[in-house]
Amino acid sequence: MKLHIIKKIAIIFLLVITIFGTLQVFATDTQNNEEGIIDEQVAGELIKVKENTKKEIEDYNELYGSTTYGMTAYILNKVRLYSIPLCFIGIAVGAIFQYVIGIRKLDLRDKGLHLVVTFITILVICQVLPLIFAIVVRGWRG
Repeated sequence: MKLHIIKKIAIIFLLVITIFGTLQVFATDTQNNEEGIIDEQVAGELIKVKENTKKEIEDYNELYGSTTYGMTAYILNKVRLYSIPLCFIGIAVGAIFQYVIGIRKLDLRDKGLHLVVTFITILVICQVLPLIFAIVVRGWRG
């Protein structure tokens, strides 16, 4: 019973963090202000990130010969990069359930094993999927 309450609290906590974690950035015109200089630097960095992302997408479009395939390859590459830390966190949580909490409660030991297997499977799929996509699109399509 306590586990269900902890799950509900964790889900509510994650939702609150997600909702309040999103920020709105408004551009203001500040002259000769220290904060304005910082804002201009941040705006310059955001513009650089945006330009780098556009250039990277254009490179994928040229490499794959289509905007659809290029965008798909770009998204798969980002999924490949971000899946590594997220899956390692999931594997660590599963290992904690299996080896730390599972010592006292055997039902959670099985849950930990299932979490570890699930996240390893997700990690392998996310790492292999871009390779398979590249082989199929660039190799067989020509």
